[in-house]
Amino acid sequence: MGDNPELRAVMADLGLTRADLARLVNHELVTLGCPGTLTVRTVGTWLSGQSRWPQGRIRIALERALKRTPEQLGFIPPRSATPQAPSEEPVLRRNFLAASAAAALPAAIASRGHTVGHTDVDRLKESLKTLTTLDDHRGGHESLEAAARTGANQALSKVDKTISDGVQRRLYSLAADYTATAGFSCIDDRRLDDAERYFETALRLAGLGNDHVTAMRVFNCLSMVGYQRNRPSAALSAARAAQDAGATRRDPFLASLAHARAAIAHSTAGDRQAALRCLGHARDALGRADSRERPPWTDFYGPAELFALSAVVHQHLDDSAESESASHRALAGIPPQFRRNRASATARLALAQLGQGEVEQAIVTATGVYALMGADPLPPRLRTLLGDFHRGLITLAPTSAATREWTDRVHAQGDTQ
Repeated sequence: MGDNPELRAVMADLGLTRADLARLVNHELVTLGCPGTLTVRTVGTWLSGQSRWPQGRIRIALERALKRTPEQLGFIPPRSATPQAPSEEPVLRRNFLAASAAAALPAAIASRGHTVGHTDVDRLKESLKTLTTLDDHRGGHESLEAAARTGANQALSKVDKTISDGVQRRLYSLAADYTATAGFSCIDDRRLDDAERYFETALRLAGLGNDHVTAMRVFNCLSMVGYQRNRPSAALSAARAAQDAGATRRDPFLASLAHARAAIAHSTAGDRQAALRCLGHARDALGRADSRERPPWTDFYGPAELFALSAVVHQHLDDSAESESASHRALAGIPPQFRRNRASATARLALAQLGQGEVEQAIVTATGVYALMGADPLPPRLRTLLGDFHRGLITLAPTSAATREWTDRVHAQGDTQ
């Protein structure tokens, strides 16, 4: 006798405790017309290897509950129950057993399909990482949005195939994360009505999954929507909701991001003191952050990105020199794989230089946005920033040769907004 690692692994993957397994087997026993009398202690004997072969209807109920044969669950049939094949035919015997494995399952098991466990959720999470990387590189677009929507639907389609609350919550959480990714793609694509609809759904799914981190992400994104709509009060309300989220209270890293978002909202409303105070809170909180594991969507944030957000705040407060300094520090630290964020920080730097009357240098900097994004089309949110730069340039130096050259370029690119 010995431990039963196969059964332990299946229970862990499906998110089952001993009590959960006993409850599921008893349910199947009742379905079979038998008393549901299996105890947690009996499950313990299975796991310890003390009981190597469940008896009769209990074995059938276990098969139905976990949709696996006893052998797949690490049980060893008694010698009397194992047909002895001639020693000279081991290959034929193995082929026969492999071919008849499906037929050995009771009909009820074969018809019920695959039970979803943690391994299935992990596979779906890997696909989400790929979308996050694509967003960091290129920015939001319709194909990314569609892929994220598909991922959310795939996660939700598996909810009814789970047999544990833990796996079900993870699926709801993953669907929320996929849906929030679709919404964030719409922000980049400047389709704000669509973004808000995604975020409403993501918030509901995050609640079903008890996922406070994704809820915080949604409020952070809704603050961005308020900012894009030029509605400071809406941006501030969402930022405050992000600050109050349970995950934010438990993680200084997330608190820092929420404070930075609130700083932007205050700056757009013209509240200098509150904006700078929130920036200070963001810096302090980031200094207290640890290296715990967090979802991939948070990878963009850190000291460099905080400088990039600080540049936005100082721009709204008409501190062009401070905004330029923060932009330079952001670009010195944002990793190359976050190409969209580097392009955005570059556009902010150009605006800060233009705000100080450095026309030619600002144009050189703004031209760098195109170089960063290469052959990929600029996300509309980035085109909007360059549109702001273009209008500021026309106002400041309408007749200069540099302005005419820039204007010819953006007209050819179709990037004025």
